[in-house]
Amino acid sequence: MEMEKWTEKGYELILEFGPKLIGAVIIFIVGSWFIKLILKSVGRLMEKASYDESLKKFLRNLLKWTLKILLFLVVLSIIGIETTSFAAILAAAGLAIGLALQGSLANFAGGALIMIFKPFKIGDLIEAQGEMGVVKEIEIFTTRLTGLSNKEIILPNGSLSNGNIVNYTVNGTRRVDLVFGVHYDSDIKQTKEVLLNVISTHPKVLQEPQPSVNVLALAESSVNFAVRPWCKAEDYWVVYFEIMEAAKIALDQAGIEIPYPHRVLIQNKD
Repeated sequence: MEMEKWTEKGYELILEFGPKLIGAVIIFIVGSWFIKLILKSVGRLMEKASYDESLKKFLRNLLKWTLKILLFLVVLSIIGIETTSFAAILAAAGLAIGLALQGSLANFAGGALIMIFKPFKIGDLIEAQGEMGVVKEIEIFTTRLTGLSNKEIILPNGSLSNGNIVNYTVNGTRRVDLVFGVHYDSDIKQTKEVLLNVISTHPKVLQEPQPSVNVLALAESSVNFAVRPWCKAEDYWVVYFEIMEAAKIALDQAGIEIPYPHRVLIQNKD
């Protein structure tokens, strides 16, 4: 009699939960297949958009686990387990993690924006956040630069993406801005010819765009000339220093004086 009672109870449980369990298994199998399909489609889209490899991996994992958690909650709901408490726990945990990692999340968002919109790439010379250097590595939270004196600079992506970025490499060429002041007695035409000859004959100065020399200002004690040669981005500092030295030598050879402060000492004789 007792055995019949338990058997009848078992049949009731099977009739009640069997269809739900079968439905949950089917939903789990179909949902898992659908998640794989979504991940493949998203992967192809990111491949076409040329997303950075680290960003692709992170976004793919984030999407995978989000979809798996949603599928898990759906399966529990089909079986008949109350999922409201699970959702509340997940929401509370998400809020706590978000508040604790507020700065890190801002850096992550900044890193994602940098990788998607690509204001610079590895190997570019950039200036940002008061620092200048060659981009060494773009990570999800930080960007590493190699400074001009070979120092390593680490910039948080949050502030980097929200600030001004100057990319000196993206256009391939740079203009070198130099200013030379000469004495007021100097011949303007001769000075321009001397300086133009210096920049035009330098092997790393480009002839297109055309280099130029123009009077910039009539200063207090000198006539200032703006010297503007163009060069490849990677040759900037070589051209800057070599033109500076060559211009001084050429002006001296032409007898054109570069004014400098003079101090006159007057002694009173008693």
